[in-house]
Amino acid sequence: MIVAIDGPAGAGKSSVARRLAHHLGFQFLDTGAMYRAITLAALRRHYGAGDADAIADMAQRTSLILHDNRVLLDGFDVTGLIRTSEVAASVYLAADNRRVRERLVHLQREFAEGSDTVTEGRDQGTVAFPHAECKIYLTASPEERATRRHTELQARGEQISWEEVLRQINDRDRRDMQREFGPLRRADDAIDVCTDGLSTEQVIVRLESIVRERQQKLSLV
Repeated sequence: MIVAIDGPAGAGKSSVARRLAHHLGFQFLDTGAMYRAITLAALRRHYGAGDADAIADMAQRTSLILHDNRVLLDGFDVTGLIRTSEVAASVYLAADNRRVRERLVHLQREFAEGSDTVTEGRDQGTVAFPHAECKIYLTASPEERATRRHTELQARGEQISWEEVLRQINDRDRRDMQREFGPLRRADDAIDVCTDGLSTEQVIVRLESIVRERQQKLSLV
């Protein structure tokens, strides 16, 4: 069974999806980490917006492995390095690149093949797994998402204002929704879940209920 969770930046998809997968006994696929890892590799090579072909060629050659909540880029653990505000602000270098998206969608499908998987991202229920048995669209207001992201960055020691985080969130939303390839959009058959004012535990309870109900309907339990 594939549980595809889509939604905008900062909606809490990664943390919620990871714990939901644990509750269900499914494997977890963090597609955002994949795009961040390719972005990190591009920044290390000083690539910019005008280097789309070079970034795509690099992505084809790069070894990217997600295992046990770790992200390995060409054999090196970059789990912590991909969560900086610098990478977040530049992730469009990978996310807006058609050939990079094609490469990563291929890897995502390979990862989930034959396994019960909770996957999260921007286009999981629309592009990567259009036939997923359960699709969820997770969202929250820009202000709520900025507050969560700001708290996360402060905990890592990054000095950045809430206003700057909100600006980045709004910029990312525009880019994600206007992207030519794999734009952020709600799948027609997705279930909407707004997380404003909800704790992580409350969201997980809600999502697990949705998945269990879907499993019963499909006679998968």
